[in-house]
Amino acid sequence: MANDPAKILQEALKLPPEARAALAGWLLDSLDSVSDDDAEDRWSDEISRRIQELDSAIVKAVPWSVARRTISDA
Repeated sequence: MANDPAKILQEALKLPPEARAALAGWLLDSLDSVSDDDAEDRWSDEISRRIQELDSAIVKAVPWSVARRTISDA
């Protein structure tokens, strides 16, 4: 396999879904060498804020199929 990212992607897309998911996880894990010490706290704050917005009906959840279609149409 060549070192060309496009060719690597083409080969990776031929893998079964479970293997692609594992590969994606490994790739994401490889990026963790550069970390932000405050990221965990900020994510926790963000998650809490989003849950509160959902609970108080400030925002309304939509099914993933609708969100994906909206993103694709943009």
